[in-house]
Amino acid sequence: MFQKTTMAAAITIATSVLLVACGGSNGNNNGAVVGGGTTPTTTLLGSEQKPALSAANFNASLGASASGQAILSVAGQPKCDVSISHIEYSTIGGAGEATTASGALMVPTGSDPSCTGKRPVVLYAHGTTTSKGFNMASLTTDPTNAAAGESTLVAATFAAQGYIVVAPNYAGYDTSTLAYHPYVNYKQQSQEMIDALKAGRAALPKDAAGTTTSDSGKLFVTGYSEGGYVAMAALKAMDAAHIPVTAGAPMSGPYSLEAYGDAIFYGNTPIGGTVFAPLLTTSYQKAYSNIYNITSDAYTSAYAANIDTLLPTTLSQDDLFTTGKLPQLALFQSVAGSSGGQVDPITGADLSTSQFSFGFDPSSYLINTSYRAAYLKDAAANPDGAVPTLTASPLPATAPQHPLRKAFALNDLRGYVPSMPVLMCGGNQDPTVFFAPNAQLMAGILGNIAGAGAPVAFALLDVDTTSKAPVGFSSAGLSPSVTTSMKAVAQQAQTGFGTILGATKDAAIEAAKVDPKVVAAANAAGQAAYVKVLTAGGTQADAAAAAKAAGTAVVTAAATSAATAAIASSYHGSLVPPFCTSAARAFFQQY
Repeated sequence: MFQKTTMAAAITIATSVLLVACGGSNGNNNGAVVGGGTTPTTTLLGSEQKPALSAANFNASLGASASGQAILSVAGQPKCDVSISHIEYSTIGGAGEATTASGALMVPTGSDPSCTGKRPVVLYAHGTTTSKGFNMASLTTDPTNAAAGESTLVAATFAAQGYIVVAPNYAGYDTSTLAYHPYVNYKQQSQEMIDALKAGRAALPKDAAGTTTSDSGKLFVTGYSEGGYVAMAALKAMDAAHIPVTAGAPMSGPYSLEAYGDAIFYGNTPIGGTVFAPLLTTSYQKAYSNIYNITSDAYTSAYAANIDTLLPTTLSQDDLFTTGKLPQLALFQSVAGSSGGQVDPITGADLSTSQFSFGFDPSSYLINTSYRAAYLKDAAANPDGAVPTLTASPLPATAPQHPLRKAFALNDLRGYVPSMPVLMCGGNQDPTVFFAPNAQLMAGILGNIAGAGAPVAFALLDVDTTSKAPVGFSSAGLSPSVTTSMKAVAQQAQTGFGTILGATKDAAIEAAKVDPKVVAAANAAGQAAYVKVLTAGGTQADAAAAAKAAGTAVVTAAATSAATAAIASSYHGSLVPPFCTSAARAFFQQY
C-alpha cells in the first residue's frame, strides 16, 4: 500500500536544512543552454507592427468592463501609448530540432517621461494554454484570441507604465512550425526565452538620436503559471550563460516538478490536470522518447488514440471535454470500497471525504492505473526529498527509475540559487499549481541557503490571507529599504486579493439563491418536509417551520457549493494573476 500524502507534508518548509553551492547549480543537471545564450541560428525572421494602443483608449476600454476595472485598480491608469509588433524568430524544439516561434514586442511611447528614451525590458512568459492560435501580439487585432486576457494584463501592468515587453508565444503556438509544445522542458524553454529576448531587442526601433524608446540595459524576467516555471528556468539559464538580469519574479509556477508530480500521483489531483497531462507527456516523449512505448501504456483506451497529437489545438477547452477528447476533471480511477463509497485503488483513501475526489472516476478517467502504480512504486523506492515526507535535503530523488519521474527530476529547478534578486508570488490555496511544494518549498530552500551565509536575495509573497494557514510575506538578503517597500506592497496585494475573493464568493452565493434549479429543489424539499410533519400529526405551524428549514438547507448547501466552485475555478487563472503581476512590477521598481 502506498502512502497517501497531503499538502500539509510540504508546509513546514522552514524546518528543513539544506546547503548547496551558489552560482546556479542544481541537484540535477537540467542541461546547459548554448554558450553565450543563443542558438547558433537564432534569427529575427520578421516583425509586423500592429495597430497601436493609445493610453486614453486603453484606459477607456479597461474602464468599460468589470474585469478591466479590476486590472486598473492594481495596475494603475495607463501612462503610455503602446506600440505592438508581432515578431517571429528561430529557436529549437524539445529534441533540439530547429524550429520557429513568435511573440509580442510591446513598446511604450508618448509624452510622459516614463514612456520614452531608455526604458527597462520585461521578458514575460505566459501561462498554460491549449489554444494553437495563442498570440500575445493580438491585443489590438483579435479580442477573441485566447491570449487576450493575459496580454491585456501584461500591457496594462508593464508596457503602459513604461516597460518594453518581450512576450514569446512559445514554440508550438501561433505561427510556429513545431507540431507540439515543449511543455515545462527546462532546456528548450529557457533557450527560447533567450532567443525571444534577442529577437525582441533586434526588432526595437533604432534611433541614434535617442528620441524614441530604447533599451536601457535593465532586464526583468517574469511569468505566470507555466510561465512562472519558464521564468525561473530562464533566470537559471541566463545565470549559467552570464547574461545580466536585473531582477526576476516567477509567479505561481511548478518549479519543483518531481515533488509536484509525486503529490499528484499520490492522489492530490489539480484542477486542470487532464490538460496538463497530455501536454507534458508529449513534450517529454519528444525530448526523451521513453515516457511510453505506445500512448495506451499511459492513457486509458477511451483517450489514448491520437492524444500525442491532440495539443495544442484549434478546439476550445470546452470542446475538448464535450467531444470526449479528454475527461474534464478525472485523472485517476476510483473503485467501490467495502463501505459502498468510492476509494483510491492504490492508496486506499476514502474519496468521499477527500477534497481531491473530483480527480477520480470509476470509468471515465485519463491515466492508466497500472502506469500510476508503476510511478508510485518508484516514488516509494526512490522518494523525493519533500513529498510525501519533508526531509533535511528536500531535493529531487537522486536516482528515480520511472521514465516520467526521471523527466520530472531532470527538469526540476530546486537547488538553483539566483544571482539576482527574485520575488516568488502566488496564493496558498491554489488548486491548480500547489503553493506548498512549489513556491513555498523553493523559498524554504533559498532561505536555508541565505541562513548559511550565502549571498541570496529573494522574497516570497502569498497574496491569500483568508486561509487557515496563510504564509504571508518573507524575505532574505534584500536591502532594508526594499524589504520595507515590499512589505507595504504585500499588505496592499493581500487586502485587494481578500476583497476580490470575497466578492467572487458573494456573487456565486447570490446567483445560487435565484438559480431556478436550486429554487425548485428548495421548494420540493420544503413541500416534502411540510407533508411529513402533517402526516406525523404535527400542526400547520410546525409543518411550515419544517418546510422553511428544509428549503433553507437546500439553498445554503447549493450556495456553499457554488461559492467553493467559483473560487476554485477562478483562483489560479483569474484571481491571483493581477495581484502577483502588480507586485512583480513593484519589485522591479526597486531596481
